[in-house]
Amino acid sequence: MQRHLAVCLFALGAVALLAAVSGAGPAFQFTSIDFPGAVLTNAQGINPGGDIVGIYRDTAGKQHGFLLSAGNFSSIDYPGAIATDARGINPGGDIVGSFTNAPGGPPNIHGYLLSQGSFSEVQFPGYMGTIAQRIGPNGDIYGCNHNMDLMASMHGIKRTAEGYTAFDVPASMNNGATPDGKTIVGLFTDMMTGLTHGHLIVNGNIEPFDVPGSNFTRGWDINPSGEVVGDFRDAAGKFHAAKRTAFCEATRSGAKGWLHKIKDQKQGDYPIYCGDR
Repeated sequence: MQRHLAVCLFALGAVALLAAVSGAGPAFQFTSIDFPGAVLTNAQGINPGGDIVGIYRDTAGKQHGFLLSAGNFSSIDYPGAIATDARGINPGGDIVGSFTNAPGGPPNIHGYLLSQGSFSEVQFPGYMGTIAQRIGPNGDIYGCNHNMDLMASMHGIKRTAEGYTAFDVPASMNNGATPDGKTIVGLFTDMMTGLTHGHLIVNGNIEPFDVPGSNFTRGWDINPSGEVVGDFRDAAGKFHAAKRTAFCEATRSGAKGWLHKIKDQKQGDYPIYCGDR
C-alpha cells in the first residue's frame, strides 16, 4: 500500500507527555494499581464508568483476574481453572477474558463471559481454544480462536447474538471495536514474511496499517471516534506505544495516521507523521 507522509504539528497545550524533560507541569495524574498482596498486577481494560479489569499473580505464582470498582478489588477465577485473566469490561459491567483449564498450552486456553456474577464459556465452534479480548456495549465479543498454537491456527473472531464469525487471515486477533461494531481493530502476522501488522476491519473490509518506519505494528483498542492505540517496534528494535489518529485530515484530505511521539524540546510541540490509512 503506497504511503504518503505528511508532517504537521500537534500543539502541546494542556498535554504534557514526557513531562520529566519538559518545563511544563503534568496534565495527567497517574495512580498505581496493585491488587492487595499480589507480586504482579497488570491492568487490561476500563469502561466509561472507570471500572478496571486485569491480571494479578499471587505469592504462590497463580494467575487471577481482577475487577477494581469504586476503589474495591475483587478476584476473578473461572471455576476449576489453573489460571484466569480479565481483559475487557463494557459499560454494563460484563467482563470477558480467558482461563486455562489444564497444563499443555494453547489448546487449554478458553474464553469466558462474566455477567451478573455468572460465568459462561466463550468457545469458537470447531477450534480447541479461544481468547475473549474485548466486549462491546451490546455484548458483542472480540478476540481470537486457535488450535495447537497462537500463530498459524489463530484467527480474529467476533461473537454476536447471531453466533460466531472469523477473520479469514491466519495469525490474526481482533482486539477491540467501536461501540457500533462497524470498525474492528487488531493485528495479524504475515506468515510469508514473518512481519506483524495492525489491521482495521471497516464494514467488513480489511485495511492493514503500519507505523511509518516500523517493522512490527499492533493495534490493541479503538475509541468511539476511531482513534486507535497500539504499539510498534522501530528499526533499532525498541518498542513504543502509539496512537493512530485522524488529526492530519485537516491538513491534507485523506491523510490519516499514527501519532509518532517525537518531542521538540525548543518548540514544545510534537511532530506528527501521518500516513494514509
